[in-house]
Amino acid sequence: MLVKKAKQGDKEALVQLIMAEKQTYYKLAYVYMKNAEDAMDAMEDMIVILYESIHRLKSESSFYSWSKTILANCCKNSLKKKSKVVLLDQFQEERQNSFTEEKDEQLRLEKHLSELNSKQQEAIRLRYFMDMDYQNIAELLKIPVGTVKSRISIGLSKLKVVIGGEEL
Repeated sequence: MLVKKAKQGDKEALVQLIMAEKQTYYKLAYVYMKNAEDAMDAMEDMIVILYESIHRLKSESSFYSWSKTILANCCKNSLKKKSKVVLLDQFQEERQNSFTEEKDEQLRLEKHLSELNSKQQEAIRLRYFMDMDYQNIAELLKIPVGTVKSRISIGLSKLKVVIGGEEL
């Protein structure tokens, strides 16, 4: 019912739909963006796009998968733009911080993940950081479930080799 109202231009209905899943949206954005501010910016971009494009939504039952796809694309676009800018202050600040063991471990994991291709990274992050099942990942990325499983399997095998563990 809320989706129908939102499609008819009811801003309040759209806000209610978004607020119902705000934590899920935030987690998804955070997995991509890796910090709270950028995750919130991506969510803002998603909301604008949803507002402008909701009339194009074909199936009302697919609102949440559609909106999550839009959010993932907003994150990817933001990361592309961000990768072109080198923030010297941020680099110096990160360099000066002393990291706890947890942060060191996280950095090691990120380093190892960075050795995978972007599609494998994305699938592994969605599966293990967002705890999404294969079907949801496939719907979000608009690829077959078998492709999701393959990207995760190959990515994990590569990680095991890089880290020095045994093959799967």
